[in-house]
Amino acid sequence: MSDETDQLTDQELPSLIQAAYAPDTFQDLSATWATQLSEHMSAIMSGEGRVLNWSDPKELVDAASGMMHSPAGHSFSELIETALASGQNLHHPRYIGHQVPASIPSAALFDATGTVTNQPMAICEMGPWGTAVERAVLRALQKKIGWNPETCAGLLTSGGSLANMTALLTARNVCFPEAWQQGVPDHAVIVAQADAHYCVTRSAGILGIGTQRIVAAPLDDRRRMNPQQLDGILCKLKADGKKVIAVAAAACATPIGAFDPLDDIANVCEKHDVWLHVDAAHGGGTLMSSTHRTLLNGIERADSIVWDAHKMMFVPALCAAVLYRNKEHRYAAFQQDAPYLFDPSSPGLAEFDSGISTVECTKRTLGFGLWGMWSMYGEELFEQLIDHTFALTAFFHRQLTEAADFQPLHSPQCNIQVFRFVPESMAAASNEDISALQLRVRRALIESGDYYIVQTKLDGQAALRVTIINPLTTRTDLIELLNAIRRMADQTAD
Repeated sequence: MSDETDQLTDQELPSLIQAAYAPDTFQDLSATWATQLSEHMSAIMSGEGRVLNWSDPKELVDAASGMMHSPAGHSFSELIETALASGQNLHHPRYIGHQVPASIPSAALFDATGTVTNQPMAICEMGPWGTAVERAVLRALQKKIGWNPETCAGLLTSGGSLANMTALLTARNVCFPEAWQQGVPDHAVIVAQADAHYCVTRSAGILGIGTQRIVAAPLDDRRRMNPQQLDGILCKLKADGKKVIAVAAAACATPIGAFDPLDDIANVCEKHDVWLHVDAAHGGGTLMSSTHRTLLNGIERADSIVWDAHKMMFVPALCAAVLYRNKEHRYAAFQQDAPYLFDPSSPGLAEFDSGISTVECTKRTLGFGLWGMWSMYGEELFEQLIDHTFALTAFFHRQLTEAADFQPLHSPQCNIQVFRFVPESMAAASNEDISALQLRVRRALIESGDYYIVQTKLDGQAALRVTIINPLTTRTDLIELLNAIRRMADQTAD
């Protein structure tokens, strides 16, 4: 070390370190942040301004880079204002796009507590309260499923894709205990709902199973997995010498929000002694509703379940639960030795060390937002959110049905609705032209900032898709959406 370093005293921190860590600075910036965020949320939630602040992505990257390298620097207030003025406004009542909610604003304050104090959770002693909160949240979810928390297990992880991969990894290792060291044998397959989220296919590739060894389970006329055909598939696979790692069902599938008939599927899986995995990333929250929880009848029979609280429980991303019916499976996903982390002098603490069960070593305290809202308002809050948004979607479906120039493509089971706009002038147009109209109208609509919806493809045809995942969306907003689509079609006509 240099002489200068050797002569440092406790009071001689470099100036920028002093500024960055000063409690007074944090207090001042926190007050500024609270004021700016409160004013922004108030305006957005009342429907002011644009839903999406559309800009060319390259221009945004250049702007962000320019602020990082500006010689003069920028104030905290300016940086926050730029971020708020340049992003997506999910809390705007006319945001009805992807399956990302207008999260409960105060839930973020609990998450911020974990972020500011930075308590990663690979081992319990690094994040003791975060670990306790995670276990409490998992127990509450397990009880809503109908499981006994003493005989099941679970963990929180960073998103539904990672959660599904973790659950399928566990299923793989239970089915093939030697796979961790020796790899997956050639006769291993996964049977998945034909509309399963792409993360199931991605997981097969990552886990060494291979995307070509996913067998699609056929759907019924409501785009739900067909149990009778599933039975036939499992019989044929067995006859062909294949070993099924898992059947991956959906509750609900992304395209139209279809809930698979889980009780019937569980009967088939039990008959063939096959692991049943249920991707309930979006639909798991439906268990909170006494009115709609029947959509998930039979989910308690699954071997593993994924349930994203950052979807229909309306907490900020990310907070995804992986849940195992059998407690013995909690350590099946990974086989590792990390003596610098896991303390052999306190073997009982390993039961609380999340790093043993998750892909992440450093993991944020993911449960604070859900725990905070549940503790403040009780589970009735989540029931009201489910019931309200489902009712709004049923209302929107009625509006589409009654409008001569709109075609709902299904009857919604939850808060997802897919539809097409087909004006009278295009009644005899080709599927290609009608599909092009959907994409053109959607692009114009989101760039206008008036609404945010998404596009999809269903049975080879382009369509429009909304997820009513903001409880502040009104019936008027939904009625006006139809008028906005008509207006954009006229404005973009050739």
